[in-house]
Amino acid sequence: MLENCPKCGSLFVRTQFRDVCEACYKEEEKLFEKVYAFIRKRENRTATMPQVVEATGVEEALIVKWIKKGRLQLVHFPNLGYPCEKCGATIREGRLCSKCIGGIQKEIKKIQKEEERQRQAKGQTTYFTERND
Repeated sequence: MLENCPKCGSLFVRTQFRDVCEACYKEEEKLFEKVYAFIRKRENRTATMPQVVEATGVEEALIVKWIKKGRLQLVHFPNLGYPCEKCGATIREGRLCSKCIGGIQKEIKKIQKEEERQRQAKGQTTYFTERND
């Protein structure tokens, strides 16, 4: 699909593998190599995201993009992560932290119980009779 590059605005053909133009892709690759070279060093493997950003000058959003695409394997870098899409807590996989997932599951169960209660109430019929005393 023909699109404008979100970084520089030039036209390029977007594919499932590239979301920026060729020039910006090459620049991103240079930045990736810079980040990877930094965190690959033994003394930097435990660096946090702010430390990596400060040391390399690469935007956090770009590093998060590489993590989400699987280019940076977090199993090798224990202190790296990215923010939960709901609360912003640092996570290492998925889109939501366990606390937010638990909250959503709790809400779903509450809704399911309410729907079940309404179904049962709808199915119950009450008959009244008059007493003729």
